Amino acid sequence: MAAFGLPMGGELWVILIIVLVLFGPSQLPKLAKMFGESAKALKEGLQEGLDEDETKSEPAKSEEKSSEKTE
Repeated sequence: MAAFGLPMGGELWVILIIVLVLFGPSQLPKLAKMFGESAKALKEGLQEGLDEDETKSEPAKSEEKSSEKTE
């Protein structure tokens, strides 16, 4: 049994059964779709943040190169 790790084996089955009882079989596809859309939005947001950081650092590099050329 992992103290703070991911659930394994029997623990995972218990969690899945509890989710099934709480939401019912008709709600599981909607729940899965919602989680999928959330994961996709998170990935897109992270990528936009990385792209934004790269564009902010590019002008600083351009300024350094232009100052080197003028010296």
